[in-house]
Amino acid sequence: MDVRIENWIDHLKEEKPDYQFGDHVHIIDSAFYMPQLVKYRKIWIYLPKSYKNSDKKYPVLYMHDGQHLFHATPARNDEWAVDTITDNLIREGADEMIIVGIDHGEADRLKEYNPYDSKYGEGEGKIYIQFLVETLRPFINQQYRTLTDVGNTSIAGSSLGGLISMFAIAEYPKVFGSAGIFSPAFWLAPEIYTDVNNRLSGLKSNKVFLVAGDKEGTEMVNNIKKMYSILNPDGLNKNIVFHECEDGKHTEWFWHREFPSFYDFITR
Repeated sequence: MDVRIENWIDHLKEEKPDYQFGDHVHIIDSAFYMPQLVKYRKIWIYLPKSYKNSDKKYPVLYMHDGQHLFHATPARNDEWAVDTITDNLIREGADEMIIVGIDHGEADRLKEYNPYDSKYGEGEGKIYIQFLVETLRPFINQQYRTLTDVGNTSIAGSSLGGLISMFAIAEYPKVFGSAGIFSPAFWLAPEIYTDVNNRLSGLKSNKVFLVAGDKEGTEMVNNIKKMYSILNPDGLNKNIVFHECEDGKHTEWFWHREFPSFYDFITR
């Protein structure tokens, strides 16, 4: 008998499941135009469950790496699940908030989330943040019931998203009142220390939440300690906090776990 094997199963292309999201997580646009960068990005939005039955206005949190933010069914290993976390926090009495997620470009992330030139190319981060401030944020404020003042506008991200969030609040401290800096890639952009020192160190009302894990390496922890010392040199500013976690790794489950502390910090 002649038996021929056309292919082994582990050589076949694995089909991705049809992911489903909660009914209060929506895609605003699968190809939202970014005129500053002449690119298109998928934009997500999480609306608190009370949104559709109320006329109240809500604070807004902008987050990078939108494709990893929200809980999918079936579940994924690389998701923050911030919608599930936020639902639980609201049930426990936390303030409600709108969360906007911006997808990263697969080939452009190293440039798009870096405001400075590097070995990976010309930094596009300054232009990317201009897009958030000048195009996306006005659109969100026009289309949704939002609280538009600086105290109710936040930004957050991890790794390169942490780097660009740190730059965003330094560049636009009158737009972003608080920032979540999760495991930031400061190693890629040492210029960030000078910019933060020149633009943000004297401000007392902006909130910055810094977090890193010891299992991310000594460079990561030392870099974030350096940033903390710039922002809060005497350690007396309660609006600047740093969480160093012994078991923390450079991965979504760690950022998922630390997100409630950040959420509590920016809403209290």
